[in-house]
Amino acid sequence: MTDSAISYHRFDSQPEVIRSPQRGTETDRTRRALMLLGMTLFIPGSAQIAAGSKKLGRAALAVTVACWFTALLLGLMFLTMRSVVLSLLTQPFMLWLSAVVLGALAIGWFILWLDTFRLIHFTSLAPGLKPIVAVVLVVLMAVTSGSLGYGAKLVNEGRAALDGIFASGPAIDAVDGRYNFLLMGADAGEGREGLRPDSIHVVSVNEDSAETIIFSIPRNFQNAQFNEDSPLNAVYPTGYDCGDECIINFLYTDVMNNHQDLYPDAEDPGAEAMMDAVSGSLNLEVSGYVMVDMGGFENLIDAMGGVTVDSGGWVPYRGPLPDGSWGDNWWGPGVYTFSGQEALAYARSRTYSSDYNRIQRQQCIQQAMMSQFNPQTLLTRFSEIMQAGGNVVETNLPQSQLGSFLDLAVDAQGQTPQRLVLGAPDFGASGDLFSTYPDFEQIQRRVDELIANEQADDAGGLFGSAGFLPAQSGALGVMLATPPASGQAAGAVEEDEPSIDPTPPPTQPDGSELTREYLIEAQMTGQTGVLEQAASSNYRCDPVN
Repeated sequence: MTDSAISYHRFDSQPEVIRSPQRGTETDRTRRALMLLGMTLFIPGSAQIAAGSKKLGRAALAVTVACWFTALLLGLMFLTMRSVVLSLLTQPFMLWLSAVVLGALAIGWFILWLDTFRLIHFTSLAPGLKPIVAVVLVVLMAVTSGSLGYGAKLVNEGRAALDGIFASGPAIDAVDGRYNFLLMGADAGEGREGLRPDSIHVVSVNEDSAETIIFSIPRNFQNAQFNEDSPLNAVYPTGYDCGDECIINFLYTDVMNNHQDLYPDAEDPGAEAMMDAVSGSLNLEVSGYVMVDMGGFENLIDAMGGVTVDSGGWVPYRGPLPDGSWGDNWWGPGVYTFSGQEALAYARSRTYSSDYNRIQRQQCIQQAMMSQFNPQTLLTRFSEIMQAGGNVVETNLPQSQLGSFLDLAVDAQGQTPQRLVLGAPDFGASGDLFSTYPDFEQIQRRVDELIANEQADDAGGLFGSAGFLPAQSGALGVMLATPPASGQAAGAVEEDEPSIDPTPPPTQPDGSELTREYLIEAQMTGQTGVLEQAASSNYRCDPVN
């Protein structure tokens, strides 16, 4: 028989070899085995149609085509109706159904792999190829069925976590075209009377453009105002102005201890009162809140594997000293990957400095968390993050709006937020004086200016786009997934106010650089002035991507 006749015979006999491998050579059987593995990988069910049970293969192929069609349809809908798709995929029933479908697909594909192994006729393969084919089969099973099973597990855990975090109440409407959220970092620390929110920010998001304004409120802000429709207006008609005891972060505790009856329908009367206080002070209607428990905050950062920042100043904290003892220690300038406990100490520290320095570091830690909350971290640490998140976050935002807020968060990626701190440096150098005696007309005028700047940006553009953070799920993502603004917010400083120069880097009396050992010695000898100078620039901090 000629070579061409042999080649034609082999080509012509391939269908018979696929269904009856004993008719082919060892080389033919090896090719057949690899072909069946590839068919099961790329077109599940096709191997069974070609070499096994046509009934099983047709059923599997129908499921395969249905999955391709569904994925294509969702992709097209995401490009044209993103909000609808995100709303659909974040509903509890759809998450449950997705977990069930993924689990069923994992089991079905696993069954197909087992049947493909049967069709290969493993014992008929060449001895040297058996371990290779076996390893390839196991790897492909893990990549396909294993990935689908793991995906089902993640979706179900995410569903349970979201059910535990988000409320089931009615949707929150935008007010004057804006969603205004209160973000609080709360702590029931040792020696405290109840829970107090130490980190207080209002995030105002344009419902159409997703442009964002962030208002930071110092914890020692006094005389917070209440609108006429607030229940607290009857108790504090001139504001929360009973002196140094009535700083804004104590309002939460005050209401929880004495005035819960004013908010009979609220799950968290203290949070409702805080929303009333910032609404009246800023003249913005704040209708949603997210409160992050700072104690559980440690667990969330640990679940993420730590958080990395570039610190530009000297920050005091309690920790191990060079001699092994425990006491007042210092983080110097440099890049750090903090554990949850360290990140919390870094964000909280105000020893020898001020609340305004602390606000900057808190924002830096928040931004670092969001910028480092990437798909790799989510996939590898999903279970730990979901478990920690359920113990960290409390909110009144309804889960029914999770998809629309996620859609807003995606749009917010490309926006550079404007920022305003109700104290130094945006209201003069003496932040404590302004926080004690705030000028609410001036505050509300600045708020209006920032909103007007946003409208001017829509018309012609006063600010550039510099988005770099990944989209985050839910309203928390809208609040935190915003790139850091450079410098002060536009309009934050009046023309007749002097600009505030950055604090020069502190040094030792002889002009040499500070060292940790020098500062520890200064603490031991009571050189408070030296320590305050060292900590004066510790507001400098940048997230590391």
